Amino acid sequence: MFLVLFSFNLFADTHIISEEQSNAINKIFIDWDKDNTPGCGLGVIKDGELIYARGYGMANLEYGIKNNSQSVFRIGSTSKQFTAASIVLLAEKGKLSLDDSLNKFFPNFPAYAKNITIRHLLNHTSGIRDYLTLAYLKGLQDDDYYTDKDVMHWLINQTELNFAPGEEFLYSNSGYWLLGRVVNQAAEMNMAEFAMKEIFSPLGMNDTHFHNDHTQIVKNRASGYMPKGEKEYQISMTTLDMIGDGGIFTSIQDIKKWDDAYYRSKVLSKKFWEMMTQQGKLNNNEELEYASGLSIKNYKGLKTVSHGGAFVGFRAELLRFPEHKFSVAIFTNRGDANPTSMAYKVADVFLSDQFVVEKKAEKEGQQVSNNDEFSYDQLVGTYELKSGLEFTVSVEEQKLHVKQHWNNNEYNLIKMSNNTYHIEKAPEVKFTFKELKNNLTQNITIDQAGRITESKRKKKIDLSGIVFDDFVGDYYSKELDVTYKVYLEGGMLKTKIRNNDPIELTPSNKDLFNYQGNLLKFSRNNGIVNEFVLDAGRVKNLKFSK
Repeated sequence: MFLVLFSFNLFADTHIISEEQSNAINKIFIDWDKDNTPGCGLGVIKDGELIYARGYGMANLEYGIKNNSQSVFRIGSTSKQFTAASIVLLAEKGKLSLDDSLNKFFPNFPAYAKNITIRHLLNHTSGIRDYLTLAYLKGLQDDDYYTDKDVMHWLINQTELNFAPGEEFLYSNSGYWLLGRVVNQAAEMNMAEFAMKEIFSPLGMNDTHFHNDHTQIVKNRASGYMPKGEKEYQISMTTLDMIGDGGIFTSIQDIKKWDDAYYRSKVLSKKFWEMMTQQGKLNNNEELEYASGLSIKNYKGLKTVSHGGAFVGFRAELLRFPEHKFSVAIFTNRGDANPTSMAYKVADVFLSDQFVVEKKAEKEGQQVSNNDEFSYDQLVGTYELKSGLEFTVSVEEQKLHVKQHWNNNEYNLIKMSNNTYHIEKAPEVKFTFKELKNNLTQNITIDQAGRITESKRKKKIDLSGIVFDDFVGDYYSKELDVTYKVYLEGGMLKTKIRNNDPIELTPSNKDLFNYQGNLLKFSRNNGIVNEFVLDAGRVKNLKFSK
């Protein structure tokens, strides 16, 4: 293969790869390489060189501005590594300890804060309820405005944790938002200023900042979009000024400088990166895949250090293969994107000859499943996750099809080997069907790039005896300061939160209902329904009284 070398000005894209590789990459992004659709900035870094950098689609549909490697994107939770970096730098300077308690910085928190450490916050093992989920449960919409003061009030008002600190891993934006507030105190300046002074400016990341003022002008900013009908889009931005859990604006050109600092830097020490990549542990000593704002995983036998992000009309992924000094950054300005899957596909173009377990994994996939290959008729049905969320497997146009009940997401499954399938547009997510009983498979193991989730075929439950009138009433949560009105309409049980549109409650069992992936577990006193407990993924055991 020959190299195609070009010389470009500062704002142009760079290509230092073969034509074959370039064509393979462009094929991944072909649907975005148009003048009437939002898209992304892409960067491929190898041995300290930005070997491929270009934009796809439009940064701004109103003014016809195209994306390029200098376009500045909001990168959502990919920002968390910069919050963690600020904490680790302060620890290096002796301004704080990772074993300091939350109570030391925020004495107004309930007593449980004494048992939560900064390390718990970094590793998502604190048990603190997620503030974005709390906002959603309060009935706030994407375009509603609230402040840091409001978030602090919500969190202090939570009388319980999701679990005891260190007992479980559960992703929480609250933890990283609080870390940002810790930086403010320990550094005696706002984290946006601290990160600019200690990280971005020294590394020459001149187009990167924590965006804690939504009125701030950002040069070369890409606008965020969400699909609205077929081939139509609407602007999807935010006026929220929270940083810590998110809030970084950056470009492909700038993120390359951050990637360089992982390997060589006068600014960030070897000890700094050792602390950043030290994986968390639970109280039982189980090691987590999560470190400080970074996920430490394995892809086809190769170590990865990565983090994705998603907020309003932006999606992002920074995927690093440290042992091969190879990274892929994809920053998109469209809310329907899956840059994580795309980043792995880009890695496949360059690292296919380095993968050491691809064939072995396929063989193991056959061993995990049963020896006999199951037919589609044996696979179809409704399955239930441990959390109570359900999804249905069916056959659509001769393809295995999955529909998630909690968010109505749908996708096809493609056969890999025997009884193992992968999502058509996300090959790193695999479904393995197992255990045949009554001529139907009973379990599915879902492998999300090494993260294993088990699901079981949902048992048929007789719901004919449910009396919907039993559940009608107003339910109040003191912790959320919100009332859920539950009522009957057209023979269906519905709930209304604030002035939002009503939401249908679907029965899963006698006293168990769900809506949009949230579970309402009703309780009775002398046979009369008097409360429910709400589990909503990143918020658990939230009590509502009738």
